[in-house]
Amino acid sequence: MPINILMPALSPTMEEGTLAKWLVKEGDSVASGDVIAEIETDKATMEFEAVDEGTIGKIVVAEGTEGVKVNSLIAVLLEEGESAGDIDTRAEAAPAAKAEAAPAAKPADAAPKAAPAAPAAADGNRIFASPLARRIAADKGVDLAAIKGSGPHGRIVKADVEGAKAGAKPAAAAASAAPAPVAAAPSSASADQVKKIYADREFEEVTLDGMRKTIAARLTEAKSTIPHFYLRRDIELDALMALRAKLNKTVEARGIKLSVNDFIIKACALALQDVPDCNAVWAGDRVLKLKPSDVAVAVAIEGGLFTPVLRDSHQKSLSALSVEMKDLAARAKTRKLAPHEYQGGSFAVSNLGMMGIENFDAVINPPHASILAVGAGVKKPVVNAEGEISVATVMSVTLSVDHRVIDGALGATFLAAIKGYLENPMSMLA
Repeated sequence: MPINILMPALSPTMEEGTLAKWLVKEGDSVASGDVIAEIETDKATMEFEAVDEGTIGKIVVAEGTEGVKVNSLIAVLLEEGESAGDIDTRAEAAPAAKAEAAPAAKPADAAPKAAPAAPAAADGNRIFASPLARRIAADKGVDLAAIKGSGPHGRIVKADVEGAKAGAKPAAAAASAAPAPVAAAPSSASADQVKKIYADREFEEVTLDGMRKTIAARLTEAKSTIPHFYLRRDIELDALMALRAKLNKTVEARGIKLSVNDFIIKACALALQDVPDCNAVWAGDRVLKLKPSDVAVAVAIEGGLFTPVLRDSHQKSLSALSVEMKDLAARAKTRKLAPHEYQGGSFAVSNLGMMGIENFDAVINPPHASILAVGAGVKKPVVNAEGEISVATVMSVTLSVDHRVIDGALGATFLAAIKGYLENPMSMLA
C-alpha cells in the first residue's frame, strides 16, 4: 500500500512551511535516511529524510510552494510491487491533531544528525506499517489491525510487531468522542478593516513570513497567558570594566575579546545555581526545575529574533562562553542554527544596551520563567560607601518574572545574586 509522505513539523512552533526544494523526482528510488527535500520552517532551512525505502510515485506539492500546512500530503512513496495506479491522493488526510510532532531535522548545511521520519497516517481501514514490520507480521501470523503503532504518527514499526502475540485480533473500536468546540479567541480588526481606514493614504503592504507570524503568535501568547511582574536594579560596572580590560589583554592573542554581555551571561548562570528555584520552567500543570544553567540570549536578525541557548553556562569559562556566543550569533543571523541550539533553557538575557537603550521591559519567552532586560552602562553620580558623591558607570536591568513560577521575594533574591556577581566580578573566576 503506498506510503504517504506528509509535511513534517520540524520545530515546536511550526504550523506551515515552504517546500523549498525537492532533491528527488518521480521514479527515483530512495532508502531510509536519504535526504529527499529541503523545507523552510519559521526559523531555518532544514533537510527532510525518508524513513522508508521505495520509489517516489508522485510529488503532490511542487518545490517553491509556500504555506504548506504541517501534516498535509506532499508526496507518495511506492513500496516494492506497487505502481502509480495504486496511488489515490483524494482520500489522504492529515493525522489526528493529537499525534506527536515529528523530531526536529537539521539545517541544510549542517553535519548529518538524526532526522525526522516521514509520518504515515491511518485513514479509515487503512493500516500503515513499515515494510519490515509487514514481513515480520506475516511470518508470525499477527494481525496488524490489533497493534498500536509507536512510530511517527502511529505508524507500526518492527518493535511493535515483535512484541505482539501471534493470532492477535483487533479489539472492538471504541466510539471516539467528538472534540469539544474551541471558543474562538477575540481577534483584532481584520486586514480589510484596517486598510479601509487608510484608503486615502499611501502605504506599502508587507506580507508576514513564517518567522514574523510565529513571533506575533508567541508574544501574544506570552502577554495574554503569563502573569508578568517586573523587578529593577541599578548595577555599578566599574569593577567589571576594569577586570574585563585586564582579561582581554591575556586572551587577545587567541583572537578572543570578552564583552560585557559575556560577564552578564556568566553572572546569570551562577545566580541560577545559587537560587535554584528560579532555574525553572512552566509546564502547564506543574513546574520543571532544571539542574544545569542553560541561558538563552536574544539575537536580533533581519525580520525577527533568535534566542540561542548556551548550555551548562555555569561550568564554562568566560572565554568559552564568548567564543560560543559569537558562533551562535553569527549562525543565527544567517538562519543556520539547528533546533536544539535555540530550544530549551529556563531563562533568557535580552541586551539592548549596545543600542543606547538605558532601560526596558522584556517579554518572557515561554516556557521560561524569567528574562533579564539589560540597558546601557551610563556615567551617573552615586553615593559611595563613605557617603560621598562620586561618578560610576551604572547599568539598569529589569527582571521580567512569571508569577506562576517565581514569587516576588524569590525573584528579588535572584536579581540580587546577579547584581552581586556583576559588581564583584572576581567571584565569577573563583
